[in-house]
Amino acid sequence: MKKKLPALKSDKHAGAFVAHADLTEYDLSGMREVRFEFEPKSARVNMRLPAALLAAVKTGASRAGMPYQRFIRQTLEAAVQSRKRLVKYQLSKKRN
Repeated sequence: MKKKLPALKSDKHAGAFVAHADLTEYDLSGMREVRFEFEPKSARVNMRLPAALLAAVKTGASRAGMPYQRFIRQTLEAAVQSRKRLVKYQLSKKRN
């Protein structure tokens, strides 16, 4: 049976743990991907949404454990990336 990850109280503790621990000994099945947002946000968008849609967004954000503005931004980024992949795929099919 694999070990349970310890509770790490700071980035410093987490860094020291990762530097010295053999992570193959630990159960990482409960881990989830985390995005680090380094790019500054300099542009604003204001929009009106139906109340039900905003409530659904806030619920989704809460389930994902993040602020709803970040949830909206990540959803938009995912949609743009998905669209780029689709267009790239369609262009490659036309060439063949």
